Amino acid sequence: MSTENSVAVWHELSVICDAEAVESVSELFAQYGFNQGVAIEEPFTQDPDGDNFAVDPSRPVIVRTFLNAADIAPDTIGSIREALWHLGRLRSIGELEIANLAEEDWANAWKAHYSVHRVGNRILVKAPWHDYEPVANEVIVELDPGMAFGTGLHPSTRLSMIAIEDELKPGDRMLDVGIGSGILATGAALLGARAVDGVDVEPVAVRSARENAERNGVAAIVRVEQGSVGEGQPFGGEYDLVVANIIARILMELAPGLFAATRPGGTLILGGIIDIKEQAVRNAFDALGLTLIRRETSEDWVVLVLRRPIA
Repeated sequence: MSTENSVAVWHELSVICDAEAVESVSELFAQYGFNQGVAIEEPFTQDPDGDNFAVDPSRPVIVRTFLNAADIAPDTIGSIREALWHLGRLRSIGELEIANLAEEDWANAWKAHYSVHRVGNRILVKAPWHDYEPVANEVIVELDPGMAFGTGLHPSTRLSMIAIEDELKPGDRMLDVGIGSGILATGAALLGARAVDGVDVEPVAVRSARENAERNGVAAIVRVEQGSVGEGQPFGGEYDLVVANIIARILMELAPGLFAATRPGGTLILGGIIDIKEQAVRNAFDALGLTLIRRETSEDWVVLVLRRPIA
């Protein structure tokens, strides 16, 4: 019988165990797992905006491995169960769980779910493999979502883009702090910004933002460097518009630098703020003398639009 169109089946093996058993279970799974691969999922605590990540040692750990069903001997699963039973005499190890998974071409299957979506009122993001003809005053940003850091689907990104559409004037200079994939910076360049500078602490984000600017024909407008904002950072001077779509704690830490980068009379857009931390962010920037122009919300996220007084 032909197997040309057959789908490979994989076994996902997992056990819950205490931290002291992780090493021994991992060694056992590595003997049988595909390419000796083992995944260890430690329990953690984390704020809703992704901040304050910490491993929780009081909770058990999940250890996983994957076996190609076509490559294992009939008694393999039994051998693993027996070995786990013996290890469980010494440490706390739960029952072996087995799930059967059909192999798919994930590298291409996800593309069917990512084509064109609206990020702002005017800005739409489209994947490189999708054809779309803009209408009326729509502006298209072509973005490869496989690159890094943001496709515009997050509520905070959408709110930030809408604020840029409203505040950016043709010929403005903009600074994007935490540029990620470059979606906001590239969008601003296509909306008429004269120059856009962007910074990010992650090298992969810097590469991604540069590639997306090049992809959209605005590499001459968008400059990207690794770093942050403030004294000794890649870009100095003042900007008509400053955007920082990060997280609340970092926004507060960078408040003096963000203020200094915003020219008198200029606008500062702050995104990535979970609602429970909004007041703390507002307090930090109120103390610098910035005026709240408006706030926008979506789900649990808040974007603040601030103005630096002229005098």
